[in-house]
Amino acid sequence: MSDAIKHECGIAMVRLLKPLQYYKDKYGSSFYGLNKTYLLMEKQHNRGQDGAGLANIKLDMEPGKRYISRHRSNSSTPIKDVFAHINGRFEEEFKENPEHIQDPEWLKQNLPFTGELFLGHLRYGTHGGNTIEHCHPFLRQNNWMTRNLVLAGNFNMTNVDELFQQLVEIGQHPKEKADTVTVLEKIGHFLDEENDRLYYEFKQKGYSKANATPLIAENIDVQRILFESAKKWDGGYAIAGMMGHGDAFVMRDPAGIRPAHWYQDDEVLVVASERPAIQTAFNLKWEDVKEIKPGYALIIKKDGTISEKKFREPLEQKSCSFERIYFSRGSDKDIYQERKELGRLVVAPVLKELDYDVKNTVFSFIPNTAETSFYGMVKGVEDYINILKTDQILSGKRSLDAAQVREILNMRARVEKLTIKDAKLRTFITDDVHRDDLVSHVYDITYGTVKRGQDNVVLIDDSIVRGTTLKQSILRIVDRLGPKKIVIVSSAPQIRYPDCYGIDMAKLGDFMVFRAAVELLKETKQTNILDDVYEQAKAQMDLPIEKIVNVVKQVYKPFTAEQLAGKSAEIISPANMNAEVKLIFQSIEGLHSACPNHLGDWYFTGNYPTPGGNRVVNRAFINYMEGKNVRAY
Repeated sequence: MSDAIKHECGIAMVRLLKPLQYYKDKYGSSFYGLNKTYLLMEKQHNRGQDGAGLANIKLDMEPGKRYISRHRSNSSTPIKDVFAHINGRFEEEFKENPEHIQDPEWLKQNLPFTGELFLGHLRYGTHGGNTIEHCHPFLRQNNWMTRNLVLAGNFNMTNVDELFQQLVEIGQHPKEKADTVTVLEKIGHFLDEENDRLYYEFKQKGYSKANATPLIAENIDVQRILFESAKKWDGGYAIAGMMGHGDAFVMRDPAGIRPAHWYQDDEVLVVASERPAIQTAFNLKWEDVKEIKPGYALIIKKDGTISEKKFREPLEQKSCSFERIYFSRGSDKDIYQERKELGRLVVAPVLKELDYDVKNTVFSFIPNTAETSFYGMVKGVEDYINILKTDQILSGKRSLDAAQVREILNMRARVEKLTIKDAKLRTFITDDVHRDDLVSHVYDITYGTVKRGQDNVVLIDDSIVRGTTLKQSILRIVDRLGPKKIVIVSSAPQIRYPDCYGIDMAKLGDFMVFRAAVELLKETKQTNILDDVYEQAKAQMDLPIEKIVNVVKQVYKPFTAEQLAGKSAEIISPANMNAEVKLIFQSIEGLHSACPNHLGDWYFTGNYPTPGGNRVVNRAFINYMEGKNVRAY
């Protein structure tokens, strides 16, 4: 994606199922669990560069011994910073007592991050600050072991106001109106209630407080806690939690919007946002790794018992298609093939736009994340060229000489590395004119690859949100090569609607295609539609959430996808361009064909998987009409 947006967070959980000495004896390290957690986090670093955190719980520690460790960082290299801090403690100890590195039980009793249960988190902040206090895991502390809660997740809730008010109504005083706080306190509230229920149950049976404590830890009903906590949640989430005594869970939203994968054998239970991270860290086949079912929670009891239990009735599965297009690492077996197919499926409209002149066309991609879809596009072009070769050879019959046959066989797609991202420039210049000039140099070009005034250039991007980088940088520099036409291809459909489930796309006015629709309404004297939709959206705000519909769809209804693409091309074309600029987008049908198991397409269609999504898009439109540059959730 050439436009920089923040998105998605990542989770990593490791639960060791054997005594610590087992891993030292088998793998030669007292830090097997810590090392595996580091690897899981590093292999998911694409999911968060605003912050990172790690928490660890030690099982069966005696009173007076520390059993929860946590460290977080919001530095520019947060994963490195977290683990450097942890390893620094070990290095200090081993300088004085090198023999302790061979004794995992001594380490557990005396040093942090040496327990059996790990929870790591990688953060991209969709909104709010980037202080250390915004970094997961969050910790809800209590002097009773079974009331401690550690929480981290990849989530956004659309109804934070309601969730906050519910906490107030039960007598709480949350320190902040944020979904992270409300989720933590909601689960914490029902964890407290579960402790109270069990305590009074055992008290009636004659147990003392001290004797009841281990029985409470053994009998806590995690499924009941999650069921009660999540009743009113509206959003996309994969939320992981650990309780002080050693129970743990990972829960996935009922529509399966956010991803969560897991693996278990007799040594370890591991959960991560992405499948390849687990495969790499534990040397597994792709089929060894499972997905947590939507509306279910993976529950890991302190005794090592593992089960998958339902806490919400599953909805129609709408797993995020952006995971497949862009966010997740392309090393996943299925994602790699899906991205190639997304590229292949845009070939037909690209060839039509080129009037099938592949001889005078250079194919390339922007940015590096679009490389896989580029392979698919080139394969599709090569397939077309092979048909041409076959037709020419057959039509020539025996009249072709060897030189002519070689010329036909040498026909192939012209593939070049046209654009290069030189560096991520952080400008200190504040005025718009000079800052834009500096930003335009983030990308550079490979000179001499295009025949001036003769060649077309086709550049594929995985998706286009705002079009800012195209306008300020890429189109300007590619135009210097002198092509007669530049065709920008998006392997994703047109982004028309905001996201509210974990991606930083919240303001309608930022979207290139929305701006194109508004311009077309003005040109066709249909701006009354904007006023009508505004009134409808305001009226929708007073309805019960389940009755709210997405009225913003009406803004796009008068126009075809081709008309919107044409106007978008005008919007992003810099002044004084010499080349003609065209935009081609993936179709919705193509998206569903390439990614049949991930039909969460609300960014493109406006078909939100939860009622809260409809309210968010209507509120975003109200904000746009009222000139409010604020988020809609």
